[in-house]
Amino acid sequence: MPPGLRLLTYDANRPKGEALLRSAWSVGARLYRGARRVDAHFGARTWKEALAWLTSHRTSEPIAEVQHWSHGNWGRVALGDSVLDRTSLAPGSDLRASLDALRDRLAPDALVWFRTCDTFGARAGHDFAMALSDDLRVRVAGHTYTIHALQSGLHGLLPGNPPHWPLDEGLLEGTPDAPRRSRTSSARAPNTLTFADGRVPEEWFRADR
Repeated sequence: MPPGLRLLTYDANRPKGEALLRSAWSVGARLYRGARRVDAHFGARTWKEALAWLTSHRTSEPIAEVQHWSHGNWGRVALGDSVLDRTSLAPGSDLRASLDALRDRLAPDALVWFRTCDTFGARAGHDFAMALSDDLRVRVAGHTYTIHALQSGLHGLLPGNPPHWPLDEGLLEGTPDAPRRSRTSSARAPNTLTFADGRVPEEWFRADR
């Protein structure tokens, strides 16, 4: 882990029917802070709000790791009504300036980890992982399965490298180009850890394992 801050953002919206899930994210963030797995956490309602906090919190220090907890699907990370995906990286996007500011704060070997369902799955997930890692110039990690207390299909990617996990990993219905439904995490699924695990194994960034 490079020197710097370990920061965690999570979805603080409370839509009807999801109070228990949102409470789990909030309580989990506090537990991580109490266990000193992160240095600070923030509940955000939009990506603009999350990125504003990431780029303004203790600005004299670099960021070594960002974890983000919210909903996701193939190639996308949702935060309330806002979405981070490959189009967010385009010049002129609403998030472009904030992403540039985040890149400037990230340590050279920093990690950006999306603990969200399906985000690195299918072709859209491959494309997003590669584009974001190259754009931010740091390591990224994400999942190819629907996650809960168990979190399967975790893969890491280094800048300049192509994704090394199968395009159809985690898919239950559909194809890599038209995914419809993902598998639920299980102890037997590939690259599984639990909610309590706070580190991506280094070997999960390698294509030769």
